[in-house]
Amino acid sequence: MNDADVKVMPLRSDEDIVRLRQAVREQMVALGFSLVDQTKIVTASSELARNTLRYGGGGEAHISQVSNGLRRGLLMVFSDQGPGIPDIDLALRDGYTTGGGMGLGLSGAKRLSDEFNITSTPGAGTSVRITKWKPY
Repeated sequence: MNDADVKVMPLRSDEDIVRLRQAVREQMVALGFSLVDQTKIVTASSELARNTLRYGGGGEAHISQVSNGLRRGLLMVFSDQGPGIPDIDLALRDGYTTGGGMGLGLSGAKRLSDEFNITSTPGAGTSVRITKWKPY
């Protein structure tokens, strides 16, 4: 992935989340993803952006088209410098929440994407990386 091909988007307000959703949809359309896959990844990215804003105090999203051999896909990285997640396994359980929501954001994003990776350091922030691959 070439850094020049990475779209960096701030996540500081609800309006930024709306802009992110639109940018993700545009990239998914450009790659030729089905409407179902577009909806899945727009939903996952919206959840992760909302978490970045709500729990991480804001941050940014990096969006890029990627390839692996003949496969093409969309990679998104959501990062913040917030308080971090002390127990990632617990945070990934359906229904677990620290903010009064339904507790489906992280686990739902994981289910909706093909690849999911989360790293977090308490006191230093969180980074969530998801990839959706276009079926052959």
